[in-house]
Amino acid sequence: MQKIALFGTSADPPTAGHKTILNWLSQNFDWVAVWASDNPFKSHQTSLEHRSAMLLLIIQEINSPRHNLCLHPELSSPRTLETVEQARLLWPDADLTLVIGSDLVGQLSRWYKFEELLKQVELLIVPRPGYPSEQLDLWQLRRMGAEVAIASLSAPNVSSTSYRETGDREALTPTIEDYINREHLYAWHEAQKRAKVAH
Repeated sequence: MQKIALFGTSADPPTAGHKTILNWLSQNFDWVAVWASDNPFKSHQTSLEHRSAMLLLIIQEINSPRHNLCLHPELSSPRTLETVEQARLLWPDADLTLVIGSDLVGQLSRWYKFEELLKQVELLIVPRPGYPSEQLDLWQLRRMGAEVAIASLSAPNVSSTSYRETGDREALTPTIEDYINREHLYAWHEAQKRAKVAH
């Protein structure tokens, strides 16, 4: 049976961490469906269209030898259950695995029809710095019927949030930094440019 990873992310912007995760997924799944989405628990600084375009650039950068990484904007929904239902229409006979960062585990119980979602997919949790997997309440998730695994990879200690708040350029790949500069995205970037002009 085909094993499909479902990887939706705010991608505001996508970072070197996203690239590491996608590369790992491409080596461990038959197909990796990727999309940018609006997280109802976050406010987003740039449009879904730009975030999708940047994710596509990350996929192209990876250039998976198995050609099994693909952007699926049709899966984008603020409600993950709706995404999974759409994925089930695309791949009715596949094993679907929903990939989430360990920082999101605490939110899961607030997701739309959370328990119904757990019945439809396996969960793969990607460890993130500051949210150690061993401290996650996996027992509680399993008690609710979830099949849960922890991904065996170490993503770099970078985040979209730190880029947005501090302009941490280490978070980005050069391709994404070029795109942000070209499209004049993110408020701090514009402020930095104005400051340079003032000097």
